[in-house]
Amino acid sequence: MLFTAEIFEMYQNFAAFHGWCFDILEVTSMAYVVCLGGIRRAAASISGPLSYKKFKFEAGVHRVQRVPKTESKGRIHTSTMTVAILPQPTEISFTINPKDLRMETKRASGAGGQHVNTTDCAVRIVHLPTGTVAECQQERSQIKNKETAMTLLRAKLYSARLEEETSKRYQIGTKGRSEKIRTYNFSQDRITDHRIGKTIHDLHGFLQGEELLEEMIVFLQQFSEQESLMDILEDDDQNQ
Repeated sequence: MLFTAEIFEMYQNFAAFHGWCFDILEVTSMAYVVCLGGIRRAAASISGPLSYKKFKFEAGVHRVQRVPKTESKGRIHTSTMTVAILPQPTEISFTINPKDLRMETKRASGAGGQHVNTTDCAVRIVHLPTGTVAECQQERSQIKNKETAMTLLRAKLYSARLEEETSKRYQIGTKGRSEKIRTYNFSQDRITDHRIGKTIHDLHGFLQGEELLEEMIVFLQQFSEQESLMDILEDDDQNQ
C-alpha cells in the first residue's frame, strides 16, 4: 500500500509534467497505514493530448523490492501492485442499457466523521450481464458518486470489449495484466522494464514522474511500433 501511494503520486506528477488534467476519482486507505501515507487503491481520470497513448504502457503488475517502513529488522521485502489503464469511451462510441444495471447505495467507510455514519452516499453499480462492478464514495453527494461510478463502469466495459477485439494482436500494456512488467529495486537504485529489458538507474528521479519516466515510455513506444511493423511484414509474407 505504501508503494501504491508512491506510484499514484508518480502518475499525478507525470500528468502535471505534460500539462494534463488529473482528477482523483477514488482513494481508499486502511487505518493502520494512513499515518504512513499508504493507500489500498486509487483511481483517477486523466485527459490531455496523447495521455492514453503514453499511459497505456503502464498497465500491468509493478514489483517493488526494498526494506519497507514497517520492517523493523532491515529485511528486504518484495511486493506488487497492479495498474489498469482504461480508455474512456464517448456516448457515441459506447452505450450501456440502463436495464442491465443494478445500483446500490451504502454508507461510506473510512475517514469523514459524523457525515460518514449518517448518509448513504456511497454508490455501487453492477453491470448484470458481465458482473462488472464500479463504486465510488469520494463525494458527499450521492449524485456525484453515481456519475463517477458510471464513468468507471463505462471505462471497464469499454476496455474489456477493446481487449477482446484486439486479442489476436500483441500490444505492450494490454497483454496479460498478471505479468510483472517492471521492477523497482531500491537497494540497487534501479528500475527494470521486463518487456524491453531496459534498466534505468536513479529510482528517486524516476518516481518524480518526469524526464526518466518519459524516457522509459518513449522506449516502450518505439518497441511497440517495431512489433507492429514486424506483424505487418509477417502478414504480408504469409499472404504472398
